[in-house]
Amino acid sequence: MKPKAPTHTPPPDAADRRAVAPVICYPIDGLPVPDMALYQAARGSAEKTAEIMVPPRDAKVFQVPAGHFFRITSVEGPQVGDLNLWNLHDLDERFYSGKTRALHGTHLSVSDRIWSSHPFLRPIATITDDTLDWYGFDEFGGSVHDVIGTRCDPYTHNLLAGGQYHHCCHSNLTRALADYLDCPTGDAEPHIHDVLNVFMCTGFTRDTGQYFMKASPVRSGDYLEFFAEIDLLGALSTCPGGDCSSEHSSDTAACYPLLVEVFAPAKRMLKDWSQPPMNGYDRSHGV
Repeated sequence: MKPKAPTHTPPPDAADRRAVAPVICYPIDGLPVPDMALYQAARGSAEKTAEIMVPPRDAKVFQVPAGHFFRITSVEGPQVGDLNLWNLHDLDERFYSGKTRALHGTHLSVSDRIWSSHPFLRPIATITDDTLDWYGFDEFGGSVHDVIGTRCDPYTHNLLAGGQYHHCCHSNLTRALADYLDCPTGDAEPHIHDVLNVFMCTGFTRDTGQYFMKASPVRSGDYLEFFAEIDLLGALSTCPGGDCSSEHSSDTAACYPLLVEVFAPAKRMLKDWSQPPMNGYDRSHGV
């Protein structure tokens, strides 16, 4: 795809307009700062309470109580995962990918937080450990754990390639949530939302501005770990693209399971910690 040729002549001050310095849209100096030292100390006392293995090209649902940790690990080979998170007690409060991106950037790592949807808009999880934090941004502008993509879905697949493919992450997550809720997939599907692309290496091309993916640097034993700020319901899909080195809706790409583990710290370690309150806006909207 070539860049679109302009149809208008640049104005005399075009260079000056382009040279205007950018301004950060959402300075985060006023946000509550996560107490990473507290989380690290609590993690040191934690014991595993649950685990679930997510098979290739499938998804599983899991629960994480507030104040617990959960870890997503690549266990057999390079594999990308698509993560949804909800308030365990109210599925209307769910991970807000767009606002998380606006606050923390295109890719997440340690001390970045997962923010929930309006009208709640509060941190529901905090990233506490990341074995891929060394990757940074590569020469192509790629990095890992993105909140810029959505999730592979059968509607886009049908639009671009035709056919009926049922193992896109959107469908995997829909089936898993429907099983958990014991409801038809049509009732579960509206709850599926834009994801954190765990381990996925992505960016935007510099010439056309298109979303790209490349082989994930994840290897067996790598993990991303979170602290649950509220009672969470999670759903994780193992992407049918495997490491997403060539395509992300495939029955031929090498795919591997992902392991989700939950850890409970000693209660004494979090005696001074409390769950984040819901957003303080009064919801009057000027009326």
